Amino acid sequence: MTIGGERDGATAQAWEAVGGAPELVERVRFEGAGNLGEGPLPVGELARATVAVCGLAAGELAAVRAGGAAGDLLPLVVHEAAVATAFVSERHLRVAGRPAVTFAPLSGFWRAADGWVRTHANYPHHEAALVRALGLSSPTPDALRAAVAGRTAVEVQELAYGAGGLAVAVARRYGDPQPLVETVRATGQRGRVLGGAPPGRPVTGVRVLDLTRVIAGPVATRTLGLLGADVLRIDPPGLPEADDAYADTGFGKRSALLDLARAADRAVFEGLMAEADVVVTGYRPGALERHGFGARELLERWPGLVVAELCAWGWRAPQPWAGRRGFDSLVQAGHGIAAACAGPDGTPGVLPAQALDHGTGYLVAAGVMRALAEGGGRGLRFSLAGTGSWLVRRPAGARAGDDAGAPPYAAQAWLRETGSGYGVLRHAASPFGEWAGGPSRWGTDPAAWLPR
Repeated sequence: MTIGGERDGATAQAWEAVGGAPELVERVRFEGAGNLGEGPLPVGELARATVAVCGLAAGELAAVRAGGAAGDLLPLVVHEAAVATAFVSERHLRVAGRPAVTFAPLSGFWRAADGWVRTHANYPHHEAALVRALGLSSPTPDALRAAVAGRTAVEVQELAYGAGGLAVAVARRYGDPQPLVETVRATGQRGRVLGGAPPGRPVTGVRVLDLTRVIAGPVATRTLGLLGADVLRIDPPGLPEADDAYADTGFGKRSALLDLARAADRAVFEGLMAEADVVVTGYRPGALERHGFGARELLERWPGLVVAELCAWGWRAPQPWAGRRGFDSLVQAGHGIAAACAGPDGTPGVLPAQALDHGTGYLVAAGVMRALAEGGGRGLRFSLAGTGSWLVRRPAGARAGDDAGAPPYAAQAWLRETGSGYGVLRHAASPFGEWAGGPSRWGTDPAAWLPR
């Protein structure tokens, strides 16, 4: 599908949400076809719009750093095949020739006594919690199926969350509206003054502390890394990331381990924070606050920072949901998307991509770059539920099943092979260019910034 000389409604909405000047949307051109698959919701529209606003924000930052105004940005061409390929990057990933592992055997939909439940057990500690919560005789699909069948969906959900696991009753209606982006605090204090930047790398010289996991946050930070930022991901040593997940999202960054419960590691972390320009967090609300590093505390100590917070269910969600863990698949289930995508037999379905994750990731990167262009000193909030809320309420110009009848596209032109700490990776290219190299192994880099 090609859109040229035509204002795209979804892009305009997303650009407005991150605070962009409305007239700049007309600089965007969409070229080619990027069929993500048929479905009842406009996933393709969401995908190209979130990538477009990320590109617009990059162009705006480049113009500002060149000494001009935001309106000086050049026309932006978005290749829809590149967008579609990037939005299913985890499916295209091959690690030393083998397909990536995505969903574990105990992750999926299960019929309960009164409906359906979606579980997420990709991480060993979540699988162990689910087994413990439901008293499974063995960690097998058959045992889980039997345990869920005898309980209501909400009962399974609450037992799982109570034990530290993850299960969500499939909602039959769309969830309450959530904002796509929130600016929760503007400190009035500018961050470090940024000079010029090389062409195509408008975030050069910006230090980004990456406190995110899985897909959405890491997509944001790998994009910022590709666009020039020095991105350093920090994780606790007792919570390992899945190798395949990091092989997909670890491009454009380095990865180190710090235990904030240890005085020496905490001192290193505070030193990193003091020299950061941007912090992106992806832990559930309250998790970093327990260590004294919530967004409010960060902006009080370092008011020139840009702090972008990301969570699953949204800060406006009713308790206890606002503070709960969640993943794209679970938000689809709890927000009514899985029911909307149900098959003829009533079995819940899924979007043709983990679009809440990927779309939110590009929105986070866009929000960060817009904040940098305006001088920093900003607290921003994003959520998977906010992106899902926007999707189900049909952005202006969107169509149900918006890829229906679109010509097929070839992903091959947007796939690359790159060496990494995990061996040779076949991976999706970024819609914004080429990474300099593949990721190191998770947690193996020094906890230090590169020289500016």
